Amino acid sequence: MSSPLLLSGATAILPAAAFHDLFALLRQEGFQPVGPTIRNGHLVLDCLDGPDGLPRGWTTEAEAGRFRLQHRQDTAYWGFNLGQESWKKFLFPARLPVVTAAKHHGAISYAPAANHVPPYAFIGVRACELAAIWIQDRILLSGPVIDPHYAACRQAALIVAVNCTEADDACFCASLGTGPAATAGFDLALTELCGEGGHFFLVQAGSERGERLLAHLPQQPVQEGQWQQAQTLVAAAARSQTRSLATDGLPGLLYDRTEHPQWDDVAARCLSCGNCALVCPTCFCFSMAEETDLENVTASRWRLWDVCHNLDHSYIHGGWLRPSSKARYRQWLTHKLGAWLDQFGCLGCTGCGRCLVWCPAAIDLTAELQALRKFPPKE
Repeated sequence: MSSPLLLSGATAILPAAAFHDLFALLRQEGFQPVGPTIRNGHLVLDCLDGPDGLPRGWTTEAEAGRFRLQHRQDTAYWGFNLGQESWKKFLFPARLPVVTAAKHHGAISYAPAANHVPPYAFIGVRACELAAIWIQDRILLSGPVIDPHYAACRQAALIVAVNCTEADDACFCASLGTGPAATAGFDLALTELCGEGGHFFLVQAGSERGERLLAHLPQQPVQEGQWQQAQTLVAAAARSQTRSLATDGLPGLLYDRTEHPQWDDVAARCLSCGNCALVCPTCFCFSMAEETDLENVTASRWRLWDVCHNLDHSYIHGGWLRPSSKARYRQWLTHKLGAWLDQFGCLGCTGCGRCLVWCPAAIDLTAELQALRKFPPKE
């Protein structure tokens, strides 16, 4: 079931001409706005000086194994969907120093790495990405071991969500109830309305901090027709999604079908490149690496993103637990949609569709699950 556009908290209309005021207010409050922008022809997440840095007038065409940026016929700020980068780029960085060591007169000293955490304002967080942040919160903030860097980043961050009014071919958040409307986990949520009735944003506050920000913005009261228009657009985005992921009995389905021939079929196509895990907004596997300087005086340990599709990810004591691409893909999918529920009480998927878009072999996990459901369980 798709998430509805909820009327909760303070709500107002922000004219598009006043969008700059939101960025100015965030800077005044000490935040560095970051959001989607186009760099060298790619849709990425980066620091923004203002709304002029957003991909205004652009849209995305995303499907299995294919992604394109195209010009739109209007000047909508949020007429595009997701690029390959997720917000874990800032919350759980791909490369993070952990500890440093220095040798002085034969003695070695150690110190934790000093990682500066800027107060980011995340602009344009989609509903499926809010769900991904919530999932990583459960793992990195609520587990037996809290990630201190992640905790510091989350505490400092402000979130401005954007409700989706269009969907790409790869989207399937509606079937998981994680979109296309943001229902929780944000400070402010925007729904862009751009058409004959004018260009403006319906703004919802989702926290006390969001209400304080909204009170300082130039605003107009919400009219019934504007609210209905926003509801209609979000509902249309949900209905337009052609992919879906049925969640009933997923752990048992995967545990009972570990030797079925569908795994051989997908292994014949999988390149073990790890793109699916790298672009996934919930995957958090990492490895450790040490670096030393040329004079062998200082050294540092780094945490680096890793993926279970890498052969060495399962290397233990002279051997590999998952030596084949079949075993590694099966591990990724079974963990994300099966064991993840047992470990963390939720799925590891939010329906964003990135894994199938950025897979060079166009492997679609929704299609793989449908194929597995056609097979009877093992005896």
